Amino acid sequence: MDRLLAIEFKLAGHWLMENGKLKCELIRCYSSQKNVLYAFVCDGQVKYVGKTKDTLASRMSGYKTPGKSQTTNIKNNRHIKELLAKKVAVEIFALPDNGLMHYGQFHLNLAAALEDDIIRIIDPEWNALNLKQAIRHNCSD
Repeated sequence: MDRLLAIEFKLAGHWLMENGKLKCELIRCYSSQKNVLYAFVCDGQVKYVGKTKDTLASRMSGYKTPGKSQTTNIKNNRHIKELLAKKVAVEIFALPDNGLMHYGQFHLNLAAALEDDIIRIIDPEWNALNLKQAIRHNCSD
């Protein structure tokens, strides 16, 4: 977690159960941000790292009510609910793209640029299977 804080990840919200349903509470300034790199953190442990092109609120809604074919959303929905059932807090940290990074005339999406390397170095538990499958898939191409 210290590595994420060192690059300016900030607390953006948390997950909770309300009337038997998963709910996400986001700090207002983060909910409408786009191009966000985010992390689910429990007891100082980074469990998952992801990115969104849409608003952070929109991306979190995918975890609340995942579609039948959205395997990542389904998996993380289950993980979050399991931890909350054990009374373990699940916090959401975020690193929004401030839009200031450019290479020539091209904007560099900070979330897209950092996601893979952060996952590789930190190896969050909930990302592990997806990353290993992606590496295997890319190596077989």
